[in-house]
Amino acid sequence: MLTRIDHIGIACRDLDASVEFYRSTYGFEVAHVEVNEEQGVREAMLRVNGTDDGHATYLQLLEPVREDSPVAKFLARNGEGVHHVAFGTPDVAAETAAIGATGVRVLDSAPRAGSMGSRIAFLHPKDCGGVLTEIVQAAGAGEHGR
Repeated sequence: MLTRIDHIGIACRDLDASVEFYRSTYGFEVAHVEVNEEQGVREAMLRVNGTDDGHATYLQLLEPVREDSPVAKFLARNGEGVHHVAFGTPDVAAETAAIGATGVRVLDSAPRAGSMGSRIAFLHPKDCGGVLTEIVQAAGAGEHGR
């Protein structure tokens, strides 16, 4: 069961400048910053509302750290902007299996590590109305983590 919009991922060329824009324009504060080597990005999670107890909604700003990363390729094709939408669930494995059973292609054969200790899996954008969709289980949620 999908329970909320977890975050919206935004591709950017300069993470620090993008963080400053969202901080000064909207008052959003950084909840977390990390480098995800596997995905080739440096990212910042900006809390939009709620608290860090698994009920917050975030903007995830993504800056590529290498040219062959999916976000670098996205930026080359599309420029800066919305990269993906992420929905929260208490069980990412069960949720992606259920969605996959409807015919939607799941891009990850098994959930993998995501931001802030979460577990994630992506759905093919061609099966989701052109939107890259991420399913997120927060750290500490359900049996495995958000």
